[in-house]
Amino acid sequence: MRLLAIDTALEACSVAVLDGEGEAARLTCASELLGRGHAERLMGMIGEVMAEAGTVFSSLDRIVVTTGPGSFTGLRVGLSAARGIALVVGAPAVGVTTLAAMAEQARTLETLSANQFLHVVLAAKGGEVYAQSFSGDGQPLAPPGVETAAGLAARLVPGDRIFGSGATAVLACADPANPPIVLGEAGYPDIVAVARLGARADSDTARPEPVYLRPPDARPAVRDERLLA
Repeated sequence: MRLLAIDTALEACSVAVLDGEGEAARLTCASELLGRGHAERLMGMIGEVMAEAGTVFSSLDRIVVTTGPGSFTGLRVGLSAARGIALVVGAPAVGVTTLAAMAEQARTLETLSANQFLHVVLAAKGGEVYAQSFSGDGQPLAPPGVETAAGLAARLVPGDRIFGSGATAVLACADPANPPIVLGEAGYPDIVAVARLGARADSDTARPEPVYLRPPDARPAVRDERLLA
C-alpha cells in the first residue's frame, strides 16, 4: 500500500505519504498551521512531501482525505485536490472524518480497553461542540453530531476520556467530583492518524464526501421582489 493523505479540514494544512503496511510502513509528513490559505499552500506541500518520499503520483494506490466536520472552505480544498489526483492517477479516493482520525490519534496516547469510552470534541460556536463517541478500541458508538458542551458533560461517567479542542468547555460543565480524563486538546487531526486510518478504510464505503454538521454562516442574498416592483 502506498497512499497520499491530505487534511485541510481545520486550521492545519497537512500531507503525508505512507509507503508499506503495519509498523514497518514508512511515513513522510508535513504540516503547517495556516488558519487560512490552504488552497495556496496545499499543492506545493504535496509536491514537497512526494519528492521527499521519493514517490511519483502514478505509484499511488490510494488517496485519503479528511471529510469533516471542519471549515466549509477547508473541506472543499482538500476534497477537490483528492478527487482530482485520484481521477488522474486512477486510484480510489477514500474519506475519513476528522473526529475518527482524532480518535485514532487519542488512542496512541493511552491504551484503552474496549469497554472504556472516548469522546472526541471539537470546539464550535455558541458553546457547542462537534462530538462523537467511540469505544476504547476505536469503534464509533454514534454518528458525529453537534451538541452543547453542557449536554455532553451531563452524560459522561467517571473514567470517560475526552480529546480535542472542546475538552476545556466540556470539563468546565462536568461534575467536579468525577471529572472526565482529558487526553489532549488538539484542534485538528494528526496526519499520521489520517494516513493509518485511511489505509485500513474500505474504499467501497468510505466515500470522500463532506460531513457538514451545521449550515454555512454565509448565505446567498435573497432578492426582495417588492423592491424591484
